[in-house]
Amino acid sequence: MTTPLAAVERPRLILGSASPRRLDLLAQIGILPDQVRQADIDETPLKGELPDRYVRRIAREKAMALDSGMDDVLLCADTTVAVGRRILGKPTSRTEAGDFMRLMSGRRHRVLTAVVIRHGDKLRDRLVETTVRMRPITAAELDAYLDVGDWEGKAGGYAIQGAAAAFIPWIQGSFSSVVGLPLAETAAMLASCGITRKEVRS
Repeated sequence: MTTPLAAVERPRLILGSASPRRLDLLAQIGILPDQVRQADIDETPLKGELPDRYVRRIAREKAMALDSGMDDVLLCADTTVAVGRRILGKPTSRTEAGDFMRLMSGRRHRVLTAVVIRHGDKLRDRLVETTVRMRPITAAELDAYLDVGDWEGKAGGYAIQGAAAAFIPWIQGSFSSVVGLPLAETAAMLASCGITRKEVRS
């Protein structure tokens, strides 16, 4: 006897990130995780590590650090900002955030997001790169921006959907990837595991 398609149990989706931005992005494409967890790992770059290798390594380590069932789909991601070979992580102080913003002022930088999905014993990843240009930022503008505090907890010291949007006239690539999760690529990866907006759970 064939089991009706509607009766087939869909995989459970676990989002391995405490980022509210990634949760909001998934909601935009109609996907609601069954669980949200956070991986506790050391995100310090290795000596001489290139930005693309770093962000992919961190995303994979997050996926490996979390427990999930064989039938579960675990989604993890990591985003970093790179100026040349230099990795700009989350600033630890207002001073460091200011240094980051001055470094990016009037030039282009790259935003790299690695997406990793673990389903059973399979681990797949995808790296998405977006180029972002910041216009020159005056000292007064920078001080006002830093006062807002929007730099806290953000790779590179800014969020493209926040106050720093006033400094960004142009991007090439995925906007949602700069926010924290490339939606087109993520949706395709999830669909290959049987998770689409039709399988959203209430």
